[in-house]
Amino acid sequence: MVHWPGDPGFESRLEKKIGDENGSPCNLTHLNMSAHTGTHMDAPRHFIAGGDTMESMPLEAAMGPCRVIEIHDSTAITSSELEPHQLQRNERVLFKTRNSSRSWQNDDFDKDFIYISQDGARHITARGVQTVGVDYLSVGGFKKDGVETHVELLGAKVWIIEGLHLNKIEPGKYDLACLPLKIVGSDGAPARAALRPQ
Repeated sequence: MVHWPGDPGFESRLEKKIGDENGSPCNLTHLNMSAHTGTHMDAPRHFIAGGDTMESMPLEAAMGPCRVIEIHDSTAITSSELEPHQLQRNERVLFKTRNSSRSWQNDDFDKDFIYISQDGARHITARGVQTVGVDYLSVGGFKKDGVETHVELLGAKVWIIEGLHLNKIEPGKYDLACLPLKIVGSDGAPARAALRPQ
């Protein structure tokens, strides 16, 4: 499974197996990974010292109506491309980019994924968006705006969903259900995201 360079890789192994040499009555899988592996959510604490942690996330941040917006820029999600979409206060917005069809095709990390630029992040916070989701492992770029975009969004208490697979999702209005693990004190958590057309 693809992961951010330098983060722990995903590991899964069967710790116990029914009928093994210890007479185990059940199967038991052991997992080892970063809280920011695969589809996951970022809490403000990820980049904001003393920021809110995962267990404080209000359920309405990740459950309810949302909008999937397709981005055509080949580098970043910018203010100029967001302007015509008229983002609304408390809206949940997911961005579909070329990442959905390209970046998830193998386990090699894609350093050239499309990200939210600093000015795009400022546009999002100025509009009062509640939750933003992207279709690769980070809202900020690998080579540019990585820290700055996170600080802008998380500093404004915008909840972040990263690692979405939107390849088969058309732009439009949906109902979102994305529940992260409620890990006390954590800066992020794995999540399962599902969309249902409205």
